[in-house]
Amino acid sequence: MTRRSVAVLGAGIMGGSAALHLARLGVPVTVFDHENAPFRGASRWNEGKIHLGFLYSADPTLDTARALLPGGLDFKDQVEALTAIALGPVTTPADDLYLVHRDSVTPPDAAARYFAAVAELVRSHPKAHRYLTDASRTGVEPLSSSELSDLADPSVVVAGFRIPERSVDTNRVADAFVDALDGEPLVELCLGRHVTGVAPVGERQDRWRVHASNGRDGNGREDHGPFDAVVNALWEGRPRIDCTVGHRPDRAEHHRYRVSLFVRTATALESPSAVLAVGPFGDVKSYSERDFYLSWYPSGLLARAEAVDPPPVPTVSDREKQRIAREVFAALGDILPWVRSIERAASDVRVQGGWVYSQGGGLLDDPVAAVHRRNRLGITRLGSYFSVDTGKYSVAPTLAERLARAVAET
Repeated sequence: MTRRSVAVLGAGIMGGSAALHLARLGVPVTVFDHENAPFRGASRWNEGKIHLGFLYSADPTLDTARALLPGGLDFKDQVEALTAIALGPVTTPADDLYLVHRDSVTPPDAAARYFAAVAELVRSHPKAHRYLTDASRTGVEPLSSSELSDLADPSVVVAGFRIPERSVDTNRVADAFVDALDGEPLVELCLGRHVTGVAPVGERQDRWRVHASNGRDGNGREDHGPFDAVVNALWEGRPRIDCTVGHRPDRAEHHRYRVSLFVRTATALESPSAVLAVGPFGDVKSYSERDFYLSWYPSGLLARAEAVDPPPVPTVSDREKQRIAREVFAALGDILPWVRSIERAASDVRVQGGWVYSQGGGLLDDPVAAVHRRNRLGITRLGSYFSVDTGKYSVAPTLAERLARAVAET
């Protein structure tokens, strides 16, 4: 056995992937999470875009695209190897339509140049054919004026592109990860624990104790360990735990709490997947003929802070959820008239979400804001303490494999 014990903090896609990779290297893992089951937060409730870098046209250096591309191309192979799921049936069946909003932080001509550059990065990558769809032979296609007018209000959407990017149904992926974690004998789930800090045992920084409470109020303090390594795979609040061991790798901390609509329709619909780009707008994902995701950023953003600690999780009443749902349908329907058919056919509408974390702050309507760049993701360490900035959902499984090898070899 390579290592006696490892603590993984966080039971989302980063922590879950890391735990499974470590276990398959023969390393016993204890996974801590404040929820009573894995995958209860943002890893379940997001749009599931498997990024190739196209969304980040406000970073014309392509640094963000280069950082996201390997994980996006590797996502299918990683998830299918870690879980029993086949991603084909839970993947959006058609390429995304990127619709440039008139207030986009990237004008249409600059967006077109950026999309072409990213498409060339994708095509030239040796794993391009391993994506959710074969991305080695596809490129970016501008939409004709007639196609655009059929899709969107031409006074709001000024250009459109067909982009070889797909998304996955995060609920079904989350269920597959939960089953894999439950079935892995070397993974112990320590749930309902709010991690409050990590402390070294001695001065060598090669053994650690995890401090936790059995509630968010800090009551019921528990000490766990010692562990030979700790992986901080938390999403929101990760920098705060880093601070408890004197480790501050993040240059800035930006927390946002946002919700979206997860919709099931009573009848089958043929609807595209579309992104209103680039800025504080929204998108629609069509996972199947009856399962959809809809977001409108101004209605879904419920909390925001540029600080080490996230603000309290907003409490959203049923009435507030109904209001948010009406606003999202209305805002998207005004721009994309076909969204109204989703609203009319909806039999179940769930307003759910979670934290978005990044090392870049600022507002999405500011073209030079650091939030438009996601190239700082990765792994940092202090002895055998590892902190992971996942960056994006799609990057986590590949980053977790690299992390597990580093931990096992330490």
